[in-house]
Amino acid sequence: MHHVLRIAGRETGRIFSGKIYWFCMFFVPLFACLFFLSLMHEGLPTKLPVAIADMDNTSASRSLVRQLNLLEGLNVTAIYNNFNQAQTEMQKGNVYGIFLIPRDFAQKTVSAKQPVLSFYTNNSYLIAGSLVFKDMKTAATLAAASVALQTGRAKAYTDQQVMASIQPIVIEPHPVGNPWLNYSVYLNNAILPGILALMIMCTTVYSIGIEIKEKTVWKWLRNEQSSILPSLVGKLFPQTVLFFLVGLLLYVILYVVMQFPINGNIGNMIVALFLFITASQAMGVFMIGSFPTLRLGLSFACLFGMIAFSISGFSFPVNAMYPQIQAVSNVFPLRHYFLIYVDQALNGRPLFYSWPHYISLLGFWILPVFTLRNLSWSLKYAPYTP
Repeated sequence: MHHVLRIAGRETGRIFSGKIYWFCMFFVPLFACLFFLSLMHEGLPTKLPVAIADMDNTSASRSLVRQLNLLEGLNVTAIYNNFNQAQTEMQKGNVYGIFLIPRDFAQKTVSAKQPVLSFYTNNSYLIAGSLVFKDMKTAATLAAASVALQTGRAKAYTDQQVMASIQPIVIEPHPVGNPWLNYSVYLNNAILPGILALMIMCTTVYSIGIEIKEKTVWKWLRNEQSSILPSLVGKLFPQTVLFFLVGLLLYVILYVVMQFPINGNIGNMIVALFLFITASQAMGVFMIGSFPTLRLGLSFACLFGMIAFSISGFSFPVNAMYPQIQAVSNVFPLRHYFLIYVDQALNGRPLFYSWPHYISLLGFWILPVFTLRNLSWSLKYAPYTP
């Protein structure tokens, strides 16, 4: 214990005297928090620019354009009388979609000849393209319903009879956990911990690798017979405490200041945060133990941390990936933390349903054991390789 406390005191001094520690442990997580929360403060992108190709130019088509512009997600920025001009605007990136109103739209509508409304979206921008598609489809559906309602009234049907034929089955959507469909609630609770995990792994690798690079291993271990395990515990303990405090500060910002939903027990999320931080540190030790040079260790940490954003399931569902990729996703601590967040914070499910992911985060503690011998030998005997 004396050895652990001595090393913890030495590491605390190195943290508060090193600019790179301040940058990774405090500046990056808090800056990312402010950046992403301000970027997505509206929750859902609105008033996305679209163009209209009005080939009919009648009162009926102009009425449809006004209905499009009334939708919260769309902003009609340009109206053209031919499709090529609208297409050029989308190719330039000035609009995310084109709504095409065909020729003789009003005439075919009155004579019940089924005019075809077409819309094109730029899905190079996945979120913007999806939202524009949804709103344009809604506008087209409402236009068809309006025509059917007017036709039914002309045939002396009641509105109730017409609506029964237009929409025989009424659908009432009830989004669970995030009823506002707020992207900030969903994404920031996964992106910010992901950035924190990336910084934890990089800091862990750097704090050990810099000892090798600067040849200060003997000041850290004190003597050749020193055990590597208590030396690692002493080095990582101050980092664990500080990262945990930063994580709690992020929780305060997300759940108290921003009032994001926390439908379960906040204590379960705090336990998950601690296990997530220590699991990320264990991964960092495993990385520097596998490649005991600062350059390779940091490269491994950055690559692993960046892949986690794509494979953890919040940007693309893991169930839709290949089975091999689904299995690989479980080696990322962020994946298990994300599933705990969905169960405990969003859905408020009993803790029983999340215990496998808590155990999985604990399982990451075993990883350093496989590389301790290699790390110990490299620290004590191997020359530094730049």
